[in-house]
Amino acid sequence: MFVFGLAVLFKLVGIQFFHGDKYKNLAKEQTVKNVTIPANRGNVYADDGSLLATSIPKYNIAIDAVVSSVKLFEEHIKGLCDSLASYSGISSAHYEKLIRKARANRNQYLLLVKNIGYSDYIRIRNFPLLNKGAIPGGLIVEQNTKREFPMGEIARRTIGYEKEDDFGYVTRPGIDGAFGVKYLRGTDGKRLKQKIGNGKWKPITDSNQVEPKDGSDVYTTINVNIQDIAHHALLEQLVKYKADHGCVVVMETKTGEVKAISNLGRSTRGTYYERLNYAVGESHEPGSTFKLMALAAAFEDKLVDTSDVVDTEKGIISFYGKKVRDSKHGGYGEITVSKAFEVSSNTGIVKVIDKAYKNQPSKFIDRLYAMNLRDSLAIPIIGEGQPVIPDPRIKNGRWSGIALQWMAYGYGVSFTPLQTLTFYNAIGNDGEMVKPQFLKEVKEFDKVIDPFKKEVINKQICSKETIAKLQQLLKNVVKKEHGTGHRLYSENFSMAGKTGTCQKDYRNKEKLNYISSFVGYFPAEKPKYSCIVVIHEPDKSVGYYGADVSGPVFKKIAQKIFTDTPLIDEVKSLEVKNALVENEYENFYKIAKTYKTIMPNVVGLPAMDALALLENMQVNVNVKLQGNGVVKQQSTKEGIKLSSNQTIVLTAS
Repeated sequence: MFVFGLAVLFKLVGIQFFHGDKYKNLAKEQTVKNVTIPANRGNVYADDGSLLATSIPKYNIAIDAVVSSVKLFEEHIKGLCDSLASYSGISSAHYEKLIRKARANRNQYLLLVKNIGYSDYIRIRNFPLLNKGAIPGGLIVEQNTKREFPMGEIARRTIGYEKEDDFGYVTRPGIDGAFGVKYLRGTDGKRLKQKIGNGKWKPITDSNQVEPKDGSDVYTTINVNIQDIAHHALLEQLVKYKADHGCVVVMETKTGEVKAISNLGRSTRGTYYERLNYAVGESHEPGSTFKLMALAAAFEDKLVDTSDVVDTEKGIISFYGKKVRDSKHGGYGEITVSKAFEVSSNTGIVKVIDKAYKNQPSKFIDRLYAMNLRDSLAIPIIGEGQPVIPDPRIKNGRWSGIALQWMAYGYGVSFTPLQTLTFYNAIGNDGEMVKPQFLKEVKEFDKVIDPFKKEVINKQICSKETIAKLQQLLKNVVKKEHGTGHRLYSENFSMAGKTGTCQKDYRNKEKLNYISSFVGYFPAEKPKYSCIVVIHEPDKSVGYYGADVSGPVFKKIAQKIFTDTPLIDEVKSLEVKNALVENEYENFYKIAKTYKTIMPNVVGLPAMDALALLENMQVNVNVKLQGNGVVKQQSTKEGIKLSSNQTIVLTAS
């Protein structure tokens, strides 16, 4: 017994003097912990200050029913319950019974309200008893943040987010993801919480140990009006042609500022949503839109000119047993290189490129490299696809005896839509290639901390003479009657661009599909914007040519933008409409700010504006549009309170 007693005494001395700190810390970790308080993520704004993404603070308010003295509790319990009843509509007696039961059971955490906004939080924390704070009032406040997107699903993928799964893997798509770590995230705070049993933890005080620092706000180049136009124009065409997915990018020619970027993919239910960022991440064979790059190289090397004549040989030519065909049966006969481009003759373009470079293919590749076509754009948005250009000097299996000829009309090479657009934008910009920009500036409390300026990739991708020839070719595609884009021609404003129809999965005839595209700029003379439209796998029974599928989207976007922001010295006939349009949009924004859950009067508004206004209200409604143009009739009367999933029919003409 004496030895046993000595052993116990020895153990107690060891715990007390040698291992005491260890066990104290262990006990503290089990009952008290430092909890991270996430900082409010910075806001994402459009170029005009419209909110695209914001972090909304949400609060849970609970009460420690034990901490208050008997006198304080009895003095204020009735007032607290009356205030809670006034707030929630539940009887005061219900709350009193609930709180008294929690006190009797020594419950240190009774949830009163959850997921409330800041104004409600301020109101409730000033209720009797709770206004005494954590001690002695028993107030327990838990704050979290929720990311919200005022524009709904429009440009959701481009605006982006930062999301961490259960395994710690973080996905960061879009602008929010690209600039989250550096600007938007902020610095997290710290707060001590104490374990109160049943796996629950309560804050020890009602203030943070380390206050979180909110993230900075980023102002993007996105224009909400142009974004809305692009989104709905693309969506309408995807539905019409039952396509798998598609994208649109609109860029300011001089600066490279991306004004709109829409990516829509089809769900299993047949609806379309922002599934992936196809414009940035999906690299694919461009088809006929690459013919401009091919001719740019040949013009610059002075091996081909627009007036040269080429024989299209009845629309079929062969290389090593592989046929190149024109879409027109029988071909175009003998035509100039200019016309071969304008009618998008595969045989014509392939023949001139083959003649110019068959004995020196590396010269062709080097010229493409000199125009920055093998370089990625190095944009901050994660997931940019890499350009692919076969090179006879690189042994990677991409070069073959027909690689040069197939490249001439857009096969064997690969670019993302944004990379293709950047090249066409350079042509419209008189040869200066600018990097696509997504941010204008970063602000902290209205103070600019990081402005973003135009970045030039290449001051002159080719000579002024070559640029002038290419610009004329792109004008002719739309303006001349034989041009593949002539159905897009309008006397009111000018456009320049190139159609593209590329076979997809052509190695398996059963899976053969098409990629339809149109890329160019407008106005043709002094370009303000460039734009690319790419639509994958349209229903072949409905149509698949670029001029039919993607061209109309380009025209709608150009027409709407041009009408809203006319260049007075270019189209004087639109001067009269300018004031009307301005009033139209003043009315639009006035309605958007006033009506959140009540049906506004949208009669007289353009159909697309009315559609956007209703889809972005605080109530989720289903809008059906019949016809197009200006809204003439609405099924729900003005002033009616809207309910979730209510259907509204707009008739336009």
